[in-house]
Amino acid sequence: MIRTAALAHVRDRRLLQARSAGKDVFYMAGGKIDPGESPTQALYREVREELGVDVTAHDELGIFECEAYGHTPGTALHMTCFTAELTGEPTPSSEIAELRYFTVAEYAAMPQVAPGSMLVFRHLAELGLID
Repeated sequence: MIRTAALAHVRDRRLLQARSAGKDVFYMAGGKIDPGESPTQALYREVREELGVDVTAHDELGIFECEAYGHTPGTALHMTCFTAELTGEPTPSSEIAELRYFTVAEYAAMPQVAPGSMLVFRHLAELGLID
């Protein structure tokens, strides 16, 4: 099982997704939880590394489980997802090649989608937070 922490950052009723260098699919910003690290600690570290900003406050959105995209079939993903206040505008840094905000329909229309991201998109749409 892969344990991750992810950021659900909404702007203008769209959800932020990140594309790593050399990859085609957009994922939730965030990443694997290191040994001995809490999901919250991983969120703060990953946001700083990937988006070049700091988290000033956060709330847990939920835990999402599905098959991990891009891994051996049957590999489970356990993603703790957070909403958060950030110190500035997210910009691609570290291994991130591109950031983009999507509606549910825009993301679902992509040639490849990450199942974990799709679960968060659907959840936020059900809450009336994104289009």
